[in-house]
This record gives sequence, structure tokens and C-alpha cells, in this order.
Amino acid sequence: MAGAVFPWRSANRFELLIDGPSFFPQMLVDIARAERQVELELYLVEAGACAEAMVQALVLAAERGVQVRCLFDDYGSLAFTLGLRKRLTDAGVELRFYNRLNWRRWMRNLYRDHRKLLLIDQGIAFVGGTGVTDEFWTPGQDSADWHEVMVQISGPLVLDWQALFDRQWQANNARRAWKPGFGLPRLPRMPATGPGLGRVAYADARQHRDILQSLIRALNSGQQRIWLATPYFLPTWGVRRALRRAAGRGVDVRLLLTGPRTDHPSVRYAGHRYYPRLLRSGVQIFEYQPCFLHLKMVLVDDWVSVGSCNFDHWNLRFNLDANLEALDPDLTRAVAGSFERDFAQSQAVSLEAWQSRPLWRRVKQRVWGWIDRLVVNLLDRRG
Repeated sequence: MAGAVFPWRSANRFELLIDGPSFFPQMLVDIARAERQVELELYLVEAGACAEAMVQALVLAAERGVQVRCLFDDYGSLAFTLGLRKRLTDAGVELRFYNRLNWRRWMRNLYRDHRKLLLIDQGIAFVGGTGVTDEFWTPGQDSADWHEVMVQISGPLVLDWQALFDRQWQANNARRAWKPGFGLPRLPRMPATGPGLGRVAYADARQHRDILQSLIRALNSGQQRIWLATPYFLPTWGVRRALRRAAGRGVDVRLLLTGPRTDHPSVRYAGHRYYPRLLRSGVQIFEYQPCFLHLKMVLVDDWVSVGSCNFDHWNLRFNLDANLEALDPDLTRAVAGSFERDFAQSQAVSLEAWQSRPLWRRVKQRVWGWIDRLVVNLLDRRG
């Protein structure tokens, strides 16, 4: 499967689940119903009430004879305590960690597994951007500190998600499973819209980026609307150009970005350097106000992409990522409705307001933008 591109598959069912209080209880219910196998691949896993609920569900599944396999990123799970890990392994859960941190590996420590995937009995998949932390969900509470979405999938497409997980599970023990070096294969042709169409799009750091190629093709073909949500706005040059060109040909281009509530203020300030040129080209920018916007979602006409990829140059250089791409009327309506509600709770950024921002904010944006650009240039020289 190295370098493979997944095809479009029909006859699937999708349900958009918005925020942890919506998707975590459903995920736990499906784990409790599992009869044969459960697979969980995550980047961010931290001890807390959310992790306690997930560990308990996985332990109970393993104790009743279900095969449970967990693949967590080593850096993202530093706060996943030894006690919780032992509870899983004592119950018979197979637990592996991606790219163990080692000071001798220097730059290789930057390669991370950023995917978020739950598989149940090869028949149900949950795909999106969540981690298992209390920011996403605290049991018993009906709101969350971080705004996120997951998609529940059933149908033939689940077996492709299973293949993606199995590939990484098997490669995880290889010495350098993350090593870049493969070219991009040709993308499958996008079919006409219809019910239940979907495909797996994924990234393996620099060795495989069909997830980016597919996004740029969608942006270049958009006719009516391009709505893109991401918490960390450091897009590649190709994405920025495609957004500007789309706005120039009259497409409704809107970016839904995180506002002042963010876990990485420096990244937010670094991304601000792209605002002026985008605004001048006609791109509309909205900053989400209620809480930290962590979701990664794109709507181009009727085409939807939801998953773990931020489409930023850091993700695409170092991370394993995976998104659901879909052409399904019900999912399109749900995604459009989610965007519309979020735009209504966001602050629109105008070029006039941007140009009159205070000096202290200009200084932060200039400094962090310069640092980000410097690091990217250094990495490009290294290869």
C-alpha cells in the first residue's frame, strides 16, 4: 500500500457530530457494543476524566474478549500516565507508541502521528480532529472548552480506514516507518455528487501528500463557495494562491480561524501575516469567539473534507494525517449548517480594522511571522 491512493466508494452513511458532548458518548457506546475488535489511533491523549472514561471502555472491551489495539503518538501522549497505560496492558490491550522520543534522533523527533481514528468491528469508523483530553469533553458536562467535530462512518469505506490503520500499526515497529521519499501518485477522478460517496485522504509526512493535492484541486475547481476552518493558519503557498484565485473569480471564499482563545498564540500571530493579501483579494476572514476552534473542515461547493489535517506547512512536512472526503447531500447540509452557525459566532476581520490594529499586536505578528519564516527556510535547506 506504500504510496497508494484510496478510491471513491459509494453506499456509505455519514453523521456529523459536533463537539465532545455529542461524539464521545456515541464513541463509548459503540466501544461497549464491540464484538470482535476496536482500534484507536490518536495524537493527543492526556490523563483526566475524559481519558478515564475511554480507558474504562477499552478495558471492559478487552476483558470480554474483544481485540483492542491502541496506537498513540509518543509526544502527544506524554501526559498519559503510566497508571493508565498499565490498566490497558493488564487488561490485554495492545498499546503502541509512534516514533518514541530520543534525544539522539534530533530532527526526527518532529515526525508525529497526528491522525484521529476509532474503528469498531470493521463496520464503524469515527474520523475527525479530537484528542482524549478534558478540553474536548468532561463527562457530565454539556459544553466543551475546544470546538471540534467528528464524522461517524458506516459502509464499504470503513474497510479503507481499517487498511490505513493496519498499515501504520504494522509499520510502527519498523525502524524508520516515517521516512520521506516517495512521489505522489495520481488522484482518482472526483465522481459526480450523490448519496454516500466518500474516500480516505491521508498524508505520511513528505512521502505521501494526496490530502494536499486533493484540497488544491478542489479549491481550483470551486464555483460557488469555499469555506475552510483550521485552528493553525500557516497554509502552504499553493493553498494561499488557490484561495486568492478563487476569490478573484467570484467564489464565496471564507476562512474560519481561531480567535484570541487558542492554545498556541505564537502560531496565531505568525499566521496573521497572510491576512492583508488575502483580504485584498476578496477572501473573507472570520475569527471564532466563544472558545478555541480546533476543528479542521473544508466545504467546496458540495465537496467535504473533515479530519486531522490543518493543511499547514508543519503538518504536511512532519505529520501522519487523515481526512474523510465526501460527496453526500446530507453531510454537505450538516457541514454547511455548522459553518453558518460558527460564522454567526465569529468576528469578521476587515482590511480597514486590520490596518488600524494597535502597535503591540503588529510587533507580535512581525516577530512570530519572522521566526516561522526563518525556521521554514532552514528546514527547506536541509531538504
